[in-house]
Amino acid sequence: MKDLNWDDVRIFLRVAQGGGLSAAAATTGLSPATVGRRVTALEQCIGRSLFVRSQTGYALTSDGRALMEKALAMDASMRPIADWSRTSSQRPGVRVSAGTWTASFLAANIHALWRPGDDFHLCFKTTEARLDLAHREAEIGLRNAMPESGNLAGRKLADVAFAPYRARHLPADEPLDWVAVGRDEALTSSARWVLDQPDMRVVVWSNTLRTLRDLIRAGAGQGVLPCMAGDRDPQLVRAGPVIAEMDQAQYIVAHADDRHRPEVRTVIRRITALVEANAALYRGERPFAPAASAEPAASAPMPATRNRTR
Repeated sequence: MKDLNWDDVRIFLRVAQGGGLSAAAATTGLSPATVGRRVTALEQCIGRSLFVRSQTGYALTSDGRALMEKALAMDASMRPIADWSRTSSQRPGVRVSAGTWTASFLAANIHALWRPGDDFHLCFKTTEARLDLAHREAEIGLRNAMPESGNLAGRKLADVAFAPYRARHLPADEPLDWVAVGRDEALTSSARWVLDQPDMRVVVWSNTLRTLRDLIRAGAGQGVLPCMAGDRDPQLVRAGPVIAEMDQAQYIVAHADDRHRPEVRTVIRRITALVEANAALYRGERPFAPAASAEPAASAPMPATRNRTR
């Protein structure tokens, strides 16, 4: 047997945690095809089948479950070394994991989250897949569900509304078909909603949410976005009312130990204050007022009052 490639084991772990190639690709930065090749190479190296492959995803075999248990232990043991290497010669870092639209909202309001005098730096990890906070893939996660396992703590931040959007420059009465994210890349319930509607004709597909927004802006069709993204965009206008059945909540989650670190506690407090100050935007109660800017505007500044985190 050839020597094991630890990078291949880590990729295997991401596939096992995500249940498929697309989820693993989102967390590793590799293409699904590359992830698949690396998993196959690992199976050939150890001479064992690790997954049962099907159209619905990748399910672990008994050998796969055994390797996952060992890989999780190795991953956890390597984490302190990686953290030490990353922060030993510089200010400590706080990694914030969020989906495309939440990350865009946070980036537009960066001055509410980080200031030049802070003794830490921020790192945004933008992905629709759910990173493993229990094994310290990030310090803070913005999610649509509370944690159900692991040594994690969380609290609800906001209610999130969704609506269909169209390009502002199109005539209001022009009928439009739909644009959507392909099913293999639709990792969120909001991305899958259009695909599950039998009477909606999708004419253009994309593999990322940002390209989906670009297609809507260009007038290729109408598409679904969270109101906190669509209502901030001067190039878009609502194509219909809020879709009540898509309402969901957003939660902020952190490792139960890491959340007590001063820099993590500070970022949690600032994110909480920022989102709470924009609760109406999240709920779809603050549609965009036309302006000259071509890019989404920043939202309400973080209030001066302090907010406690759990």
